[in-house]
Amino acid sequence: MRAMLATLALKAGRAVSNEDLVDELWSGHAIGNARNALQATATRLRRVIEPALHRRGGSVLRGVNNGYLLELAPEYVDGNRFLDLAARGTAHLQTHPVRSLELLQSALDLWRGSALLDAGDGLRVRGAAALFDERRLTACEDLVNALLSVGDEARAIAELRQLVALYPLRERFCELLMLALYRSGRQGEALDSFLRTRQRLDEELGIQPGPPLQRLHAEILAQAPALRLPAAILPGLGEPAVVSR
Repeated sequence: MRAMLATLALKAGRAVSNEDLVDELWSGHAIGNARNALQATATRLRRVIEPALHRRGGSVLRGVNNGYLLELAPEYVDGNRFLDLAARGTAHLQTHPVRSLELLQSALDLWRGSALLDAGDGLRVRGAAALFDERRLTACEDLVNALLSVGDEARAIAELRQLVALYPLRERFCELLMLALYRSGRQGEALDSFLRTRQRLDEELGIQPGPPLQRLHAEILAQAPALRLPAAILPGLGEPAVVSR
């Protein structure tokens, strides 16, 4: 039932064919009568979701010609709301960081654990989960960028400590942590963060940090004044807009 609900919710308002549903729900497993199995699953799913929706005048889960659809507007699916809020937050990042921070925080507040947990191992659900997880990390990065843009280094550091611990090979998180620490007057901790990341990359992957991280390390050692400028957070941040005629 979870797999069926997730598959239909990812296409809210649009029909999913019986063939695609069977492939998603029972991929790799022999099933005698696929149509009957789908009907039985749909019936059980209706019994679970209909009371919670208090819907009048018909079921939200409808059978259509050779398929099923979840009769909901896409914005009623939390995954779509997350993607919309995150996209809007990113769009405001360079021009309105306070608004960006509000939107990105609202997007991340929708999360309750891993994406599409217990929704099966079908290709569509797993592909969507990978998309959501990657977009979540990007939203976390943009949230930290917004925090640094409004001068809230303390909260940025707290967020980044967790992100670096969870994703130690994602160099951008280390880069932002180093910048936040340096801007807080904690140059030694910033350099130590670089050394630990470099060691982790060498031990696990046999590689050195990428050029952006190495460049930031050199700039911190040199106490480069540019590290205090808005452009140190995002390229182009703080530069005047170019208006085309």
